Amino acid sequence: MPHTHFERHNTDRIGWLRAAVLGANDGIVSTASLIMGVAAASAGRGDVLVAGVAGLVAGAMSMAAGEFVSVSSQSDAERADLARERKELAEEPAMELQELTNIYIGRGVEPALALQVAEQMTAKDALAAHARDELGLSSITQARPIQAAIASAAAFATGAALPLAVVVALPFEMLASAVPISSLLFLTVLGFWSARTSGVRSWKPVVRVVGWGAFAMAVTAAIGALFGAVV
Repeated sequence: MPHTHFERHNTDRIGWLRAAVLGANDGIVSTASLIMGVAAASAGRGDVLVAGVAGLVAGAMSMAAGEFVSVSSQSDAERADLARERKELAEEPAMELQELTNIYIGRGVEPALALQVAEQMTAKDALAAHARDELGLSSITQARPIQAAIASAAAFATGAALPLAVVVALPFEMLASAVPISSLLFLTVLGFWSARTSGVRSWKPVVRVVGWGAFAMAVTAAIGALFGAVV
């Protein structure tokens, strides 16, 4: 009896990792930028908190809706391709078998062995074989709209809550410096977490997250200070 070896790969996390990192990053950056812009416009703590909470709620809902719609579109495309493959397998099985054989030949398998492999794969699950080897679809990378929406909304709310906590905890006079500094620290942690979760041991994800976050916050704060109005 063959020994089953179980491995957990980083690609197993694709379904939720991208949405979670995007949501958390957007939550930190957009809420911190909003707080800085409102504070720079000489608004009071109450105005800043109201703007921040409104941004948290609206942003989380927007992220959930956006992820669900976009990932659903991907899921629709995947289902359409599978439906076409299912139809072709029913109507032209010989042609589909040859197509699968050619795929294996193109990957370096000898023609006779490629035909044998294609026949065995077809006998076991023809649609799964074509989905994986012809379309590049698998259960690991399958689009999951609800999972992506929940992960994105939860991550956004978590990220947005961090700069809001700074507003609540510190004196109002310190916000102009405390919010951007703390937000950059939050983004640094997010970058490290993203790198470790995705299996990348590099400083590039950290620099990417922190750099773009700093740029967004600086632009928003500058607009708020320039116009002296709530942005």
